Amino acid sequence: MADPAPSAPRLVLASSSPSRLSVLRSAGIEPLVLVPGVDEDAAVAELSARVGAPTPEQTVTHLAEVKARAVIGQFPESVPDGSVVVAADSMLLLDGELQGKPHTVERTVKRWRAQRGKTATLITGHAVVRAVPVGTGPAVFSPVETASTETVVHFADASDTDIAAYAATGEPLACAGAFTLEALGGWFIDRIEGDPSSVIGLSLPALRRAVEGFGLNVSDFWNR
Repeated sequence: MADPAPSAPRLVLASSSPSRLSVLRSAGIEPLVLVPGVDEDAAVAELSARVGAPTPEQTVTHLAEVKARAVIGQFPESVPDGSVVVAADSMLLLDGELQGKPHTVERTVKRWRAQRGKTATLITGHAVVRAVPVGTGPAVFSPVETASTETVVHFADASDTDIAAYAATGEPLACAGAFTLEALGGWFIDRIEGDPSSVIGLSLPALRRAVEGFGLNVSDFWNR
């Protein structure tokens, strides 16, 4: 009797972000979602203590790596053999300063009044790690690989009324740069230069290159 065909590898999303989940689902992948417990402020402080003044790229890739390591550390038995864990983090570089999530309506309004009519760069860090197939025994993980992508965002000169209405929806409060591209925020983005999936939260081209680096194809992960 022939041996059964090996099961397809699984993609594990180390994030609670509905936008990142939506990117993958729209691209034909239903990931296993494992949400890491990470203190992002502490992670940034640790990086700053280690390297001094980290670059924006170092900051977002470090946060992504911390999330990926947290998942394989907190849920080692939940990560299937052969699967690829992906984590990401995004921040907006505006006027030379990194902007994270505003979290409150008041900060969202203030942020939008500062960024309307301007051009900024959305930087997304990615971290990937593979659970190497070993058959039985404890999971063995590959080294964590990181990469970052940049997309230029041109903000509309939104009115005070629209800014207040957008902030009041709650949509941008947990978004890097206080905006979305794929939902209500799209009204206030005149154009972008770069990868749109990266702006939403997860770069499909960057993830494809990472998967290929493990000797796999992105189609291996597609829903069948």
